[in-house]
Amino acid sequence: MNFGDRLQTCGMAVAVFILGRMEPGEARRVKTDLRETKNSHIVHEILSYLIEHPNSSDTLEGIIQWWLLERKIKHQIENVRESLAELVAKGWVLEYKGKDTRTHYRINPRKHGKIEVFLKQ
Repeated sequence: MNFGDRLQTCGMAVAVFILGRMEPGEARRVKTDLRETKNSHIVHEILSYLIEHPNSSDTLEGIIQWWLLERKIKHQIENVRESLAELVAKGWVLEYKGKDTRTHYRINPRKHGKIEVFLKQ
C-alpha cells in the first residue's frame, strides 16, 4: 500500500473521528474524496501527522495545540528560511554570524527607503 492509499484509507477514519460518533455503516455517507472538502488542508495535516506518529492519540484541543501547531511550525521554518534567502540575495537583509556562531539577520540600512516603498505598495 503506497502513501496515497494509506492517506485515503486513514482519511475515512479521520473523517469519522472529526464528524463525531457514527453508527456502523454511517461512514459510507462521508464524502469519499476528502481532498475536495472545505477543510481538506486540515485533513491532510492530521493524516500526515498520524502517518509520521502512528501511535499518537489526543483530544481535539491536543490535536490543535500539538499536532497541527507542530506541523505548521515545521512548514514555517522552511518558508522563513527561503524568504530570508531571497531578502539576503536582494540585499535588503544582511546576514552575519553572531557570537553564538549562529546566523543572524538584520535590515540593510542602505535599503531602508526601498523597503518602505515596497511595504506601501
